[in-house]
Amino acid sequence: MGGFAKGLRVIEAFAGVPRLTITEVAERADLDRATARRCLLTLVAHGYAEHDGKFFALTPKVARLGQAWLQGLPLATVIQPRLDRLSAEVGQSSSVSVLDGAEIVYIARAAQQRIMSINLMAGSRLPAFCSSMGRILLAALPEGQAEALIRSADRPPYTARTLTDPALLMQELARVRQQGYAVIDQELEIGLCSIAVPVLNDRSQVVAALNIGAPAAQVPAVEMAGRFLPPLRALQAALRPLLA
Repeated sequence: MGGFAKGLRVIEAFAGVPRLTITEVAERADLDRATARRCLLTLVAHGYAEHDGKFFALTPKVARLGQAWLQGLPLATVIQPRLDRLSAEVGQSSSVSVLDGAEIVYIARAAQQRIMSINLMAGSRLPAFCSSMGRILLAALPEGQAEALIRSADRPPYTARTLTDPALLMQELARVRQQGYAVIDQELEIGLCSIAVPVLNDRSQVVAALNIGAPAAQVPAVEMAGRFLPPLRALQAALRPLLA
């Protein structure tokens, strides 16, 4: 394994953890202690990490790596201004994401109000199995690939409504595939409903997912399609010829 790949594994070891010792990094990155130490010291030397004598922590400079990817995405550039208009039109937050393994990664977002306990933005990640955009993107995969991702992923019950059984999730993906949209009723967080549709390119390939989220107290799940599917479909159609 090359040094660059090892460095990436060291960076990924900090996922969800603000600071780690050399031993902890080595364990999480599956590297020997000497290799982990060399990678960490290289990150420190280039400003991507800091060290207090015992613990290492990543610095904000690491965010540049993700920002460079996001800023280089033609899809995000095309979608963001249209997403802003959609959000203003419906008075709710809207987002676009792509699939990365068993998670979705936000590439564009227009927020009208904060409806989740976490602050979502471009670069944020959520589990695919219980999010509306995630189900759209999983439904676009070959069935066997989608099932393998679901079965291999952690599927904690975020709320009492969260679907976690792989068989039931596959049934839900079949329904999403048939109807062309996905609705989530407080499966990710109590009080949050969302609806998503696929973003298609000019060859009818699914390249991303587009959603609108709303407080359940304002728009219950049974009303999501009636309220928000028409504007989502309109933006879906407008984007299609623009995405080669």
